[in-house]
Amino acid sequence: MPADSASADSPRPAAPAPTDAPAGPELTAIAPAEGLSAQDTAVLALESRGGRMRGGAKERVIREQLEMSPTRYYQLLNALLDDPAALRHAPVTVNRLRRVRDDRRAQR
Repeated sequence: MPADSASADSPRPAAPAPTDAPAGPELTAIAPAEGLSAQDTAVLALESRGGRMRGGAKERVIREQLEMSPTRYYQLLNALLDDPAALRHAPVTVNRLRRVRDDRRAQR
């Protein structure tokens, strides 16, 4: 019996997962949109995920995948909400976050 036919009958083992893989989709590998940097696009991609991350998970993703502090992330995000290029790239996300920001400002 040839070696090829024996290996064809047995199930293939799953490839081992890399040990340095990020917890979620790689955000820094996203191609930049017109008028936006790769970092801007990655910030919008993280926000477009929706849902609430618990227990500091979002801050961990910001630090590990975007390689910035959460404070810097939110400063950049706030500036993106006023950027027309960001609105063209992710209109649903930007409009949702603008509404949240405007509601919070109105409550002050």
